[in-house]
Amino acid sequence: MGVEIYGGVLVNSWLDRDLGFAGRLITDDGAHLVRTPAMARIPQLAIHLDRNVNDGLKLDRQQHLVPIVGAGGDVDILAAIAQHAEVNPADIKGFDLVLTDTQEPAVLGIDNDFFAAPRLDNLLSVHAGLRALLDAESEHITVLAAFDHEEVGSETRTGAGGPMLDEMLTLIMASQSIPVHLHRSIIAHSKLFSADGGHLVHPNYADRHDPEHQPKPNHGPILKVNATQRYLSDGRGAAQFNHWAEQAGIPHQVFVSKNTQPSGSTIGPISATRLGIETIDAGVGLLSMHSVREMCGAQDPEYLAKLAGAFLQDLQA
Repeated sequence: MGVEIYGGVLVNSWLDRDLGFAGRLITDDGAHLVRTPAMARIPQLAIHLDRNVNDGLKLDRQQHLVPIVGAGGDVDILAAIAQHAEVNPADIKGFDLVLTDTQEPAVLGIDNDFFAAPRLDNLLSVHAGLRALLDAESEHITVLAAFDHEEVGSETRTGAGGPMLDEMLTLIMASQSIPVHLHRSIIAHSKLFSADGGHLVHPNYADRHDPEHQPKPNHGPILKVNATQRYLSDGRGAAQFNHWAEQAGIPHQVFVSKNTQPSGSTIGPISATRLGIETIDAGVGLLSMHSVREMCGAQDPEYLAKLAGAFLQDLQA
């Protein structure tokens, strides 16, 4: 079975995992969501056949990451997946499917300090934003935008580089009979909280972090600061972030990249460039980011939800 890699993954983390399929099957009746139990695995080569593997694992993305799904020569993968969606394989006209780890999320650590699960980057932020939006009591327009394709550049119809957010805001303002000449003024007086996973200091690789900024688990959301504008939090944004954390009664911390360790980025700069809107970058700190299974402090998702709630509440003041 052939597969294609999506985004900047830690490819070795996909080895020796029980993998299932998830996504949608397209028929003339529409889309049918599907998620299967374990049906595939990418076994690692035994150490007896690669005695130097512990000196540095090297994986060819085309040759070494092919999942095994059956012992026979003729395996109808799509038919097996269709059974779990209760769809006739002959009716399938198209599909969007990914492999996913089937291991359940877990709380772990001696004192249950950690939470481990797939796709914490960036489902944690979506969850926090949704909770804050549902709890918000607002007379103003509040919007939660969850974009696709952040890991592959965002330049798509449903990515942050596309027209979706700008057009949606325009439609919302039109529905409220707000004159067109006021639209840009309203955007300029708005705020955007760009929430994305950040990096906790790894105890085995602490030298990869700036010595003055070493975020720790369960110490609250991370404000992301970067002089080259990979993150957009500035002094004004930091003051607002600190205020929201104080209002929410939660701890908080700051992430600044080590000068010799280039920073990643978020959709914050993309949305800010498209809209001209004041933006703050923050999020939950993670270990094993972009692994098939990531980890964070068990308290930090709740802290982020409270921070997002304080952000929306502050907009009403």
